[in-house]
Amino acid sequence: MSKRTFTKQEKLSILKEASEQGVTKTLEKHGIFPATYYSWKKKLESMGEEGLDYGMTKAHLKRIRQLEKENLLLKQIVAEKELESKLKDELIKKKYALQKKRNS
Repeated sequence: MSKRTFTKQEKLSILKEASEQGVTKTLEKHGIFPATYYSWKKKLESMGEEGLDYGMTKAHLKRIRQLEKENLLLKQIVAEKELESKLKDELIKKKYALQKKRNS
């Protein structure tokens, strides 16, 4: 079976037909796998009609890169805070250990 590409309008009409006439019947008619249908449906719900265009738009890619950079920065901040917290805990343990030795 060769791979078939659908235009945005074809995808929209298939999604509309599936909601009106039933998913299983429509998918069999057009020879589409359920995973493909639900992927289109999810993209339509999350990004609107633009989400059904082939591939990612430049704006989406730019946003993804921006979020990846932000995510990396946040991970670094969390790691620094975790390290800082562990160092403070160790210092407190040492301080109390020294006080106990002095008091004994």
